[in-house]
Amino acid sequence: MRTCGVLMHITSLPSPYGVGTLGSEAYKFVDFLKKAGQTYWQILPVGPTGFGDSPYQSYSAFAGNPMLIDIDELIKAGLVSEDDKDLKILAEKKEFADFGQMFSFKRLILAKAHAAFAANADSEQMYLFGKFCRKNAWWLDDYAMFMSMKYFFKQVMWTEWADSYRLRDSQTLAKYAEEHGVDIDCWKFMQFLFFRQYKNLKKYANKRGISIYGDMPIYVSMDSSDIWANPEMFMLDSDRKPTKVAGCPPDDFSPTGQLWGNPLYDWDYMDKNNYKWWIKRVQYSAKLFDLTRIDHFRGFESFYAIPAGDKTAEHGEWLQGPSMKLFSAIKADLGDVKLVAEDLGFLTDEVKAMLKAAGYPGMNVLEFGFGGEDSSYLPHNYVKNSVVYIGTHDNETALGWYLAQDKAGKKRIRKYLGLDKSASDSKVVRELIRCAYASVSENCVIQMQDWLCLDNSARMNIPSTIGGGNWAWRMDKDACTKELAKAMKKMAKTYFRKVPKGE
Repeated sequence: MRTCGVLMHITSLPSPYGVGTLGSEAYKFVDFLKKAGQTYWQILPVGPTGFGDSPYQSYSAFAGNPMLIDIDELIKAGLVSEDDKDLKILAEKKEFADFGQMFSFKRLILAKAHAAFAANADSEQMYLFGKFCRKNAWWLDDYAMFMSMKYFFKQVMWTEWADSYRLRDSQTLAKYAEEHGVDIDCWKFMQFLFFRQYKNLKKYANKRGISIYGDMPIYVSMDSSDIWANPEMFMLDSDRKPTKVAGCPPDDFSPTGQLWGNPLYDWDYMDKNNYKWWIKRVQYSAKLFDLTRIDHFRGFESFYAIPAGDKTAEHGEWLQGPSMKLFSAIKADLGDVKLVAEDLGFLTDEVKAMLKAAGYPGMNVLEFGFGGEDSSYLPHNYVKNSVVYIGTHDNETALGWYLAQDKAGKKRIRKYLGLDKSASDSKVVRELIRCAYASVSENCVIQMQDWLCLDNSARMNIPSTIGGGNWAWRMDKDACTKELAKAMKKMAKTYFRKVPKGE
């Protein structure tokens, strides 16, 4: 079935509180997507972010980001006062997301909401909170203690904590839990709020015919509860420091390669444990999202391992991953799960064979196709079982990309699109969208920035960089016009991409 959707993270929504949330603007965006004839709302990972604000570097593979909690709902529930001084600071108008300042104040507000809940919640609400904690104890207990300790130790990485905390001495953890029980409970309460609000939004979206298309990073952050609580699953030494870290080898675009720094999985251990952690992770994602993109899919066939401590990725080596053993185990346990493989980058025949055997759709990025040679990323070479993008969150906006081309590059693009040199820049962008929609790819996803024809000032991320506006773009409150919805729906109908039939 041919479908279409929009890529925009929740943080990019308009909001009076500095960062987009799961509140009213998210519901309005769902309504807009329905009017625009879309099927999918693609979002980035929703885990709690740390240094650098990247959703791909999260404190947990399972927790939700408290930054996304809607404060207005808490005000209506009587858990937060609309006169709160911290709320007024949070509500200062900001064009771009300011995660650091916002969470400092939002955490204080959420702590007050927890105190109000603990003092005034009725028996039904307390039962629901307790039920949530029991159901999710397998990850929530470690996460809540980890976050409480992280703030206790002034937010330094857990590898810098005192040994008895870092190495999880049972007596130390028990004593800490006894002395800091309220704070640990508060971190659990934030998760309770997040997942309650997220599930309500997803239920509303699904009812309107909109599916949520989520994202699962392949690796977890070193500074995460996952590694702190499960060191045996990763390539760590006896002192729980990484022996090798993730990245990509040097190429024409990056002479020294990309050094991501994430710890690598001990796939031998995972195999002996029947991939239980990964099966839980995929199962959990399947409950959160209607469709999930797995980042860096090629890393499951073989992965680039860089000696820990290296300053560049020049001296890494390729090591064997689990390949189809993992995906066969997932299918045997969970059946057919709706996944999309991010199969961009250096692909060997073995990686292509793994993708074919798994049966997941891969990805096409139109911006990669105009290097001068016939490319697999040009639409006439696509296969049906794929998702097409002009660019993803890691790429330039369509307008920014086109403007950055030299004279020959622009001519090549216009020629492919059937345009002459008199075509305006906005016309080129709209024809790139049309080209993606017309392709044989069963799913077409366009960044919201491209529908709005924005330049690179609206770019979401520049890979291998920190700061500089990464992850900070926010959509203008009046951007989702009736005229835009009409144009998007017309495009969907023209190229026979499913229009939602929800209420």
